Amino acid sequence: MTVTIGVAPRSPSEADLGGTVVSTDTEPDSLWDVDGFVASLSGSSAHTAGAYSCDVRQFVAWAERGGCAAPGGLDRTTLRRYLAYLTTRGFARPSIARKAAALRSFLRYLRRHGVITVDLGRSLRAPKGTARLPRVPRQAEAAALLDDTQRRAGDDRAPEVDPHAAALARRDVAVLEVLYGAGLRVSECCGLDLDGCDLDRRALTVMGKGAKARRVPIGEPARRALAEYLESSRPVLAGPDTPAAVVFLNTRGRRLGPRDARRILEHHPLADGQTLHPHVLRHAYATHLLEGGADLRVVQELLGHSDLATTQIYTQITRDRLRAVYDATHPRA
Repeated sequence: MTVTIGVAPRSPSEADLGGTVVSTDTEPDSLWDVDGFVASLSGSSAHTAGAYSCDVRQFVAWAERGGCAAPGGLDRTTLRRYLAYLTTRGFARPSIARKAAALRSFLRYLRRHGVITVDLGRSLRAPKGTARLPRVPRQAEAAALLDDTQRRAGDDRAPEVDPHAAALARRDVAVLEVLYGAGLRVSECCGLDLDGCDLDRRALTVMGKGAKARRVPIGEPARRALAEYLESSRPVLAGPDTPAAVVFLNTRGRRLGPRDARRILEHHPLADGQTLHPHVLRHAYATHLLEGGADLRVVQELLGHSDLATTQIYTQITRDRLRAVYDATHPRA
């Protein structure tokens, strides 16, 4: 069986609802106060705020097309019909679950601000998405990826190599080492600031989901790669408009973004040619810690998970690997 790493199955376009394209740029009726709701998400990550904004605007457009011109016309039957409608449109269960979560948050906001008298979202339930176990590279594969990236950065130090290209190569090494060595979300890695780097103590302070800061340790390879990048490569990439606090920069001297991070991984595939998504390195970080005997609650703290159940998915991965080794090697398997 062929397994694709870090590639999710294609789902319906999230702007395609009901056969018409819902523009997220369209200003909804002010009675819905969507802009106020989006502004209230300031404590959430930019990714969550953007997704919830899109989800709620799509729901409002759907409701208005169905004759519900204001929040006061909503009822539980309407909400259930919307979730059923999303199912008929072919959205995956995790997508529907997220849209339901966005809708619950929106309805709580409307209730707090007196727009509606009852929090209709309290009883709104969506089918839970099945926990998909991510396919992660093995320890040897991850080590080979990082070693190869380091080797290529070394090759780029030759005198004839453009200094800007050499700086980008060393940046790539630092980004990959930090993603894998600290288990950061890609948004946390891109959002890393200089005052969050304590290289003497080999620790990073990052801002996670829900605007929660956490301090995570890094290993010597990550510390060394980051120190070298900051000393010799960041000054080459920085421009007149570069923010002083930003750690990782893109080719234009601006803060590295998630798309930039994905391009870095695309330029550095595994030995078999498969390309990883940056988040897969976070999965690998957690899995390899557990395989090495780390306590589950320690891994939870390192990952910044608020719920232990989120971390427990990685125990299933390690059990599956142990079973595969047993089946492949034991004479009575």
